[in-house]
Amino acid sequence: MVGAYARGVENQPLPRTAAFFDLDKTVIAKSSTLTFSKSFYQGGLINRRAVLRTAYTQFIFLAGGADHDQMERMREYLSALCKGWNVQQVREIVAEALHDLIDPIIYDEAASLIEAHHTAGRDVVIVSTSGAEVVEPIGEMLGADRVVATRMVVGEDGCFTGEIEYYAYGPTKAEAVRELAESEGYDLARCYAYSDSITDVPMLEAVGNPHVVNPDRALRREAVAREWPVLVFNRPVRLKQRLPGLSMASRPALVAAAAVGAAAATAGLVWYASRRRASALAAVASA
Repeated sequence: MVGAYARGVENQPLPRTAAFFDLDKTVIAKSSTLTFSKSFYQGGLINRRAVLRTAYTQFIFLAGGADHDQMERMREYLSALCKGWNVQQVREIVAEALHDLIDPIIYDEAASLIEAHHTAGRDVVIVSTSGAEVVEPIGEMLGADRVVATRMVVGEDGCFTGEIEYYAYGPTKAEAVRELAESEGYDLARCYAYSDSITDVPMLEAVGNPHVVNPDRALRREAVAREWPVLVFNRPVRLKQRLPGLSMASRPALVAAAAVGAAAATAGLVWYASRRRASALAAVASA
């Protein structure tokens, strides 16, 4: 009887798992939305003054990590900026500039982790505060299985109204992770999450294997207090320049997100992270 019960348990499939990645400064080295400012200018969507302002915002974002107040100001600014933009034009601009602007700033370490999670049978989900028109094609480029991103309201004329339908930020990211776990059958205790920002603590708390990547000061303190692994990504590389065996297969991005808004393994401490990358990838593959 015991043997029959044991065989039944062995034959049951393991619960599905996933790895949830923040995008900006976790998978790519900059803000995905702000990176397209020059392309939006060339497409006639913004003026030179707006280009300069977004460049300054990008600098602040990269310098020390945007806190809650800065993210709110960025959200308000970008929401107002994109009011009246034609959605199809935005998509065309992003598609045209995607490989020139985003491909060179993808972290090699992040791409390797994504591959390792896929090899281990896990889904890869990008969860980003940036808008879906920007995040979805990036997710497809990376081979992500799903994307969660901010959605803007689109009017009957096909243009953004300036209102936000869904804001993928802070606790909302964690809610999206739990909803996906419910709908897809993910066992969150066995899932992974990666982020650089203190605002993503709720998402990191939602999984059994949280990791911080290039953390801002507040998240670094939180990671030390909670003994979360800290990873250092510092090698942006074009996907096509990676070793042929590590090149990423393109997968359709199944989306839960729409437009503007501004992250495995045991890694050890920050100063050991780069040396332990190989063992981290092995741990992800075997977990």
